[in-house]
Amino acid sequence: MFLFKKVPSINQTELQAKLKGPIELIDVRSPEEYAQGHIAKAKNIPMERIKSYKGKGKPVYLICASGARSKRAAQQLIAEGIEAYNIDGGMMQFMGPVKVGKK
Repeated sequence: MFLFKKVPSINQTELQAKLKGPIELIDVRSPEEYAQGHIAKAKNIPMERIKSYKGKGKPVYLICASGARSKRAAQQLIAEGIEAYNIDGGMMQFMGPVKVGKK
């Protein structure tokens, strides 16, 4: 069954390296959670709307609070043929600067 297949993931150290360049980063938390603090390069597409995401032909990285929702989101995008990666530990383990507000 697909739900039990391993989802490609990166750890927090790999995320820090990727943030130094261009990255397609999606935060799947609610708009309220996103506004409380998010990575500046992250675009907010809440979990319930992730199926509306259309890939841009490059890898997409997904983050949430702990890694559970972003893992499910990655599964959904992979099923649509999009190269997607979960960020292990989510925002709870992110040690970089965060931006507060809706954008």
